[in-house]
Amino acid sequence: MHEILGIPEYLWRPILAGFFSGIACSIVGVFIVTMHLSFLGICIAHSAFTGALFGLWIGWNPLAGAILFSLIASAIVGPLADRGELSPDTSTGIVFSTMLGLAFLFLGLIPGSKASALSLFWGNILTVTPLDIYILAGIALSLLLLFTIFFKEIHAVLCHRQVAMYVGIPTALIFYLLLIATGLTIAVSLQTVGGLLIYSLLLNPSASAHQLTYRFKTMLVLSVIFGITSCWGGIALSYKYNLPTGATIILISSLIFILSAIFSPKRQVKGTTNA
Repeated sequence: MHEILGIPEYLWRPILAGFFSGIACSIVGVFIVTMHLSFLGICIAHSAFTGALFGLWIGWNPLAGAILFSLIASAIVGPLADRGELSPDTSTGIVFSTMLGLAFLFLGLIPGSKASALSLFWGNILTVTPLDIYILAGIALSLLLLFTIFFKEIHAVLCHRQVAMYVGIPTALIFYLLLIATGLTIAVSLQTVGGLLIYSLLLNPSASAHQLTYRFKTMLVLSVIFGITSCWGGIALSYKYNLPTGATIILISSLIFILSAIFSPKRQVKGTTNA
């Protein structure tokens, strides 16, 4: 069977990868947007990219290096952002700059051709393996399960952290679990979008959803829809017009955000208030 539903067989892996990556990135993106931790997301994204380069240098699977470094970054910047003496932006900036320096160091140390390393910049969803899809599916389903079982607790921590702490919810544990989930999601999505673009797939769908609703649950649903739409739309356009897939995915997610901002009810309310 060369085609299923009129879709070439070789495109089904990217379609599945885009589906699960869109779900995972959109969910953790809600965490980043709601808690105003955008720079933290950038830091972890670059840490995962640095880890992938480290893996290539020492002969590991790049995914293993990406997971290791993203978890290390989460473990460092989490406490710094949570209760460090420096401001969260300053602490995160120090970790970010360190990871960026290490990325260029590892890139220079990788022997021979740099083609495999440079491919991590842009990603290539067309080359995902069945193992990549299984891992993405596992992360996405785990996040869905986590947010379903502990929805009230997570909602309280993200939107009213001080109140959640006063009523006995383990806010620190939930915060660090979400940080770890963010690191894992970014690490396993590198192949899909690329190290320089993954942050946009984290931020754009959730920021778009934030423009359209005041309800946290609706924001989650819209974010997932926008994330999947961005991935599938990017795959379709790149297939039809021979465009870079990762970049096309991000441009579609940016277009969705622009449209969401234009038609945002929050914008209309703000305009009425200012008037």
